[in-house]
Amino acid sequence: MLSLLKKKPDAAAANLTPAWHPNFRNFERLPDTKVVRTTFFVNGGAIAVALVLLVYTGNRELNLHAVNSQIEEVEAQIVRDKPASDKAVSLFTKFKAEEAQLNEVDAFIKSRPIVSDLLLRIGQTLPANVALDYFDLRENILILRGTVRGAPDMASGYASTYVEQLRVDPVLVLKIDDVVLKNLNRIPITGRLAIEIELKLKGAAKK
Repeated sequence: MLSLLKKKPDAAAANLTPAWHPNFRNFERLPDTKVVRTTFFVNGGAIAVALVLLVYTGNRELNLHAVNSQIEEVEAQIVRDKPASDKAVSLFTKFKAEEAQLNEVDAFIKSRPIVSDLLLRIGQTLPANVALDYFDLRENILILRGTVRGAPDMASGYASTYVEQLRVDPVLVLKIDDVVLKNLNRIPITGRLAIEIELKLKGAAKK
């Protein structure tokens, strides 16, 4: 009990003991630490924003450079491939033109009667006094040339009869529009009658 009463005066005496060195600080002249902290954070924030902008700008520049490089590569490839492309376009255009011509020829051939069938039918129905020695296939026209045997006053009648026979033939009428006797001449040496017959095939323009 006595010891406790003795310790209290010692503690009070310790509080009254002066510091071990004098305090020369003038608190009125010391800088305001709040202002210093504010300035530090403002400067730090500005630096951070500047760094972010710098990184963003640098990234955009890198991306732009990459895009420009890709564009240059594509343009170089286009220039490199242009001759081959132009040649391919030229060949394709030529091919289309030739294809159109072939299609036209094919359609024309398919629309015309088969000459061999016509000649076969003409040969099967050829009269005994008529001889054919020439034929010429033109555009939708078949020309027959030959001779007619017989007396001079009857040969021309034979020729006209043969032309009419061709005109009304049930097979030929399906493939021929008209039959015309174009020439009729006497051959002095043989005495026979030379004839030229024109068969207008289906689809031929009439003159």
